[in-house]
Formats: sequence, structure tokens, C-alpha cells
Amino acid sequence: MHTSALDLGSDMRTTLVTGGCGFIGSNFVRHLLETEPDTRVINFDALTYAGNLANVADLVGNPRYRFIKGDVTDREAVRVALVGVDALVHFAAESHVDRSILDSGPFVRTNVQGTQVLLDAARHVGVSRYVQVSTDEVYGSLGAEGAFTEATPLAPNSPYAASKAAADLLVRSYVHTFGMPALITRCSNNYGPYQFPEKLLPLFISNLLRDEPVPVYGDGLNVRDWIHVLDHCAAVAAVLRKGRPGEVYNIGGRSEWTNIRLTHALLDLLGKPRSLIRYVADRPGHDRRYAIDCAKIETELGWKPTIPFEQGLSDTIAWYKANAPWVEQIRSGAYRDYYARQYGTPGGT
Repeated sequence: MHTSALDLGSDMRTTLVTGGCGFIGSNFVRHLLETEPDTRVINFDALTYAGNLANVADLVGNPRYRFIKGDVTDREAVRVALVGVDALVHFAAESHVDRSILDSGPFVRTNVQGTQVLLDAARHVGVSRYVQVSTDEVYGSLGAEGAFTEATPLAPNSPYAASKAAADLLVRSYVHTFGMPALITRCSNNYGPYQFPEKLLPLFISNLLRDEPVPVYGDGLNVRDWIHVLDHCAAVAAVLRKGRPGEVYNIGGRSEWTNIRLTHALLDLLGKPRSLIRYVADRPGHDRRYAIDCAKIETELGWKPTIPFEQGLSDTIAWYKANAPWVEQIRSGAYRDYYARQYGTPGGT
């Protein structure tokens, strides 16, 4: 399935992006096309519940963009998609901790087996760069002080995090065994436009815009480091073009917030009462605190986060207000069933 014919100019390079219809992937595809005029992008996505062609509808007709519907565990589909590709950036993943607790099977299949299929295919065609987009959750949980560095031992505490750690270790093994020119990025919590509303920020924003309660896990004091998706995309692009093969690069926003502080900020920005907060039972194995030390990518590659969290939060709220039809489409159907199972009350229309 293709949305447009790809410009085959010989002076251009071709980057394949897996999961390019998802939240971060779609923003990254757009980032490459906007910042690298000599780059063609192939978007390879299975269009699962979180993959949405509406996220890249504005790219249809761009001669440097092509969409291929395919699953990363499908060896033949991956082989065909990689013909003529110079670099691969792997975003495609099952990514929600809560869903992994309900059923870890899809996470092992997509995140582990899919990564192995991609690595084999990329090695076969001889790509010059392979970037594995991972998560800070592979490091486990922090105490009140300190931050994750690239040398922090892996200690995943959820099935999702374990599947991502397993994929990272596969990448590491291909670097060591086969000399694969692969790199790994590990990022903190992303937010911004096109995020599926099962994650905290879009879930809370979309609920509050409808004067519906927001479910806060436990005591609300779990801490996360937040980074705007556009800052994350710029970081991944820097690693893709300038990073050292075999290395891991942590990406963070240097913006730690407790969940309850963030909830209060959203309520204030939207002019909603505290009475819409509904505390729910904490999820099993809920990591207490994440924090990223991103000095390595800042020092080596010259990247730094540029969007202050308060500004990014306001911009994100404005985007969801301006894109109500996108939100309503997402909140219907299977999303309602998932929300009811997870939080005990219906969500969506």
C-alpha cells in the first residue's frame, strides 16, 4: 500500500522509518522531510490501534515520501521495504505499560521478534545506519536522587520494559558479533501532537476538555522526566547522522514532574476544578521515578532540549483543542473497551 511514488533521484539518500504512523514516528518522518531536503523517507507501519494514517495525511503527494503497510515481524515485507534503503530508524513497538500488564504476548512478538527480523534484513542489505529507539524504562526505577546514564545497568520492571531491554540487547549483540553499524537511543516521557490518548497527557487533556474525571495512579507522586516530541525527533536525527555506531545515547528533557503536580497544572491551564481528579489503584510494579542524564548526547552531538515544558504543555493543549475530530475518532471503538478494562469507567463517546 503506497500513498505516493518515491522520488528516485540518485543524489538522495533513503531512510526507512518503522512505526511512522505512530505518535513519535509520524513526528520524526515529518522532521526528516522538513530538515533534510536530500532525504527520502519510507514509512513502514502495520497500522495497529496506535498507528493512524491521519497522522501523516499532510504528507500524501510529497515525492520524497512513501508509505508501505507492513509488519516488522514479516520477513518478506521487511526485505522488500529495505531495497535501496541507506538507513533504518526503528520506532515500531507496542509501547504502553498498562497494556503489557494485561497481555505481554504482543510486546514480545513486536518488540523482540520484530527487532530481530529488522536486524537480519538490515544486515543483509548493508544499511549504513540502524537506530534502535528505546526507552528509559529499561533502567528500572530510581530513588529520590540521581539520574540514569548510559552505563546504568538494565533492570526492567514491566513486561513492556523487559521487551524493550531484550531488543536493545539484540542490537548490542549484532554490533559485537556482526559489526552492525547500530546505535540505541533511550528517551524519557514524550508529549506533543498526535499522541494516542491512552498515555497520561493526551488522556487527561481529552478527558478534561469533556469535563470527565482523570485517573491518577496511587498517591500521584511518581516522577517522570518530560520531553517534547519535536526535541526527541531532533535528538534521534542527530544520533542517526552523527552518532558513533555501537553507542547508546540517553535523551531527556531535564524536566521532572510528579504526576499529581502535572495533573494540577493541566487543571489550571484548562480552568477545571480539582474535583475531577480520581485516584485509582496503583498499577503493578509502577516505577517510582525516572530521570535522564543526557550529558553524553549534549557533549558529543551538540543536541539540547529547546522547548520549555510549560510552553510545550500549553502548545499541546492548544493542538488537542484544534484537532477535536482527530481525538474523537481515536476515542471511539476499541479504545472505549480498553479504557473500561483499565480504569473501570468508560472513556470516549
